[in-house]
Amino acid sequence: MKTSDQWVGSSIARREDRRLLTGRGRFVDDIHLPRMLHAQFVRSTVAHGAVTGIDLSGTRAVPGVVAAFTAADLELGDIEAVLDRPPAEFVPTAMPILARDRVRYVGEPLAIVVAEDAYAVEDGLEAAKVTYEAAPPVLSDEQALAPGAPLVHAAAKANTLVDVSMFATEGIDAVLDSAPCKVRVRTKTGRQNALPLETRGVVANWDAREEQLLVQTCTQTPHQVRTVMAACLGLREAAVRVVVPDMGGGFGQKCVVGREEIAAGAVALRLGRPVKWIEDRRDALTASFLAREQRYDVRAAFDDRGRILALDAEIVCDMGAYSCYPFTAGIEPLMASAEMPGVYRVPAYRVRARAVTTNKAPTAPYRGVSRPQIVMVMERVFERAARELDIDPVEIRRRNLITEFPYTGVNDITYDPGSYLESLDLCEQVLREEGWYAKRDDDPFLGIGYSCFSERTGYGSTAFAKRRMAVVPGFDIAEARMDLTGCVTVTTGTMSHGQSHETTLAQIVADRLGLDIAKVKICQGDTDRVAYGFGTFASRSATIGGSAVARAATALADRLAHLGAHLLETTRDNIELHQGGVRRRDDPARALSFEDLADVAYLKAHLLPKHAEPGLTASASFDVQGDGTFSNAAHGVVVELDPGTGGVKILRYVCVEDCGVAINPQVVEGQARGGIAQGIAGALFEEVTYDAQGEPSCAGFLDYKVPTASEIPDITIHHLETPCAFTESGAKGAGEGGTIGAPAAVLNAVNDALRRTGVELDDTPIHPETVRCTLHSGGATS
Repeated sequence: MKTSDQWVGSSIARREDRRLLTGRGRFVDDIHLPRMLHAQFVRSTVAHGAVTGIDLSGTRAVPGVVAAFTAADLELGDIEAVLDRPPAEFVPTAMPILARDRVRYVGEPLAIVVAEDAYAVEDGLEAAKVTYEAAPPVLSDEQALAPGAPLVHAAAKANTLVDVSMFATEGIDAVLDSAPCKVRVRTKTGRQNALPLETRGVVANWDAREEQLLVQTCTQTPHQVRTVMAACLGLREAAVRVVVPDMGGGFGQKCVVGREEIAAGAVALRLGRPVKWIEDRRDALTASFLAREQRYDVRAAFDDRGRILALDAEIVCDMGAYSCYPFTAGIEPLMASAEMPGVYRVPAYRVRARAVTTNKAPTAPYRGVSRPQIVMVMERVFERAARELDIDPVEIRRRNLITEFPYTGVNDITYDPGSYLESLDLCEQVLREEGWYAKRDDDPFLGIGYSCFSERTGYGSTAFAKRRMAVVPGFDIAEARMDLTGCVTVTTGTMSHGQSHETTLAQIVADRLGLDIAKVKICQGDTDRVAYGFGTFASRSATIGGSAVARAATALADRLAHLGAHLLETTRDNIELHQGGVRRRDDPARALSFEDLADVAYLKAHLLPKHAEPGLTASASFDVQGDGTFSNAAHGVVVELDPGTGGVKILRYVCVEDCGVAINPQVVEGQARGGIAQGIAGALFEEVTYDAQGEPSCAGFLDYKVPTASEIPDITIHHLETPCAFTESGAKGAGEGGTIGAPAAVLNAVNDALRRTGVELDDTPIHPETVRCTLHSGGATS
């Protein structure tokens, strides 16, 4: 409900929910067109090797199968993501739409089969015959970097796609050698799947009248799909229109351009019939974009009071077989190396970060992008130093947190004001007042853990340019248009896939125009309606997209005010917008509704001021110059271990978050809870594993352990508010923080519960058998 005169700051109900909860949502698989064909892909059954033959004659003979195509049949361009870096730092990988002479992971698409229905196409897949000359697969970063290892790509020596050394502070070795306290943390995180509820899918249809390929797909970045689709098919961009219907999640997996969408578009173009491809869950688990598999070796130096003196890190990220577009294989190592110091004052820093290629499905961004890993590493560093120096783990964090802003770190990033210390203090206070510390003293299997972190949001062009990407995301464009009934339609380059943009962006517009929110409509996800946009990822929608929307609405408000001033015979300064109209400040009785103004702007142009343009439309853009804005949070977790099974039960979860001005606090809490659930999943449950031949061992949910409501605890969220000085609404991003902080807090709580064993765990996911063995070997069960 609206709690004040302002829409921003009110937890009004999501406007999307009525449609989605009553079955009136429209997702890709709900689209049915006349003469539509169904597509699926013949996929590699080996992880690495040469393709010696593809026989589709049996496939084409299957009743209902209309056609089957290989790479040679379609002759499509490749997808290639590029960094503007020297060969020693970056090696590009061209990803073919359909594999040609080699395959590089199990599940790589080799051919596309289209049929009259979804059953016939599966029969067609079974009839396909592919022969290979298998090669030894590379299945880990250690194997990839081993001397004499097989090469996944001939051009990538030592199987290395990215190798950057950064921020080598002068004299760091002397500091590391001479410090009174030295700690080392080696950690590895498991490969994960973002696992959106709706798998990837597309319906592509050539419109002969418009001479345009209409591509309806569930992507977070429709304009990037259009760009790549046009390039691969040899079309003008104007000949490709990408439209996104309702979307059931993305989490980063859908902010890169996939091969299957391009292939479906090519076949629709070739056959002149609509083509639908819906990814099945097996392919989604095994052959879709994955994330998170990283290894860290970190040394840190502290003085005898627990203040960090230096940090030295080696980072290796397993990026799978190809770079993703547009971010490249640098997406994880560049993020990790740039942001590792986080919320702490680190005076000396050195890092080497590498991306290696292996015979696994490629890596794409996944909610948080390396920050769950770097936060986990940093929090383990401080926990270990606290143990070595016999300092309380919360206190050692206090002594090192950034407290004066703006703060420019050793990583050359400037942090805007936040509540780092305040959030930690409140988080600890809640757990102490609830009595958890006393319970911990009485229960040897109960542990308490914390994490402190920031979430950089609103990455603008300046921040992305530092990565030296060939495609530099950053700005967003919005247009606000009022019609004759006084209703406003706003187009934006963002792309909601669960973030409530139809609600939150409308709240911004309603405030700027003094309008009831029911008269605001948000349109997104259509490349013919939005000039250009970079979509939704990296918590950019409220900060950048929302700021562009706010500026467009403000510009429209100014047009309305100028027209009102002319018609009410006064100056612009004497006009205010109020409850769906304009009025004179000195004589509020003299007023005009927006409908009155629109009537003149559209139907009585002769009454407009001299030189005024007809219509009521305004557009604006927004970009962040600088390093973005930082949300922050502290998470506190209480766990209990089962000595019999090694199971970890979360008894309490407290999150204290600060995302600046919360446009809709209820939406922010939903983002935090969902993110925390995914962070818990990474800490305790989810992991993609492979057998010795490179076959994924998680083709279904029996093997890929997704937590249910039974494993996710009640989560208490407390809000602090440090407004951003340069976003239009004062908001910071809130999309990824829950996921970033949860793994570290859970891992620290588990280690606290293992305190009697003398053993500490540093890898995730934490397996029950590991916990059980640790408890028994350390004598903690007696």
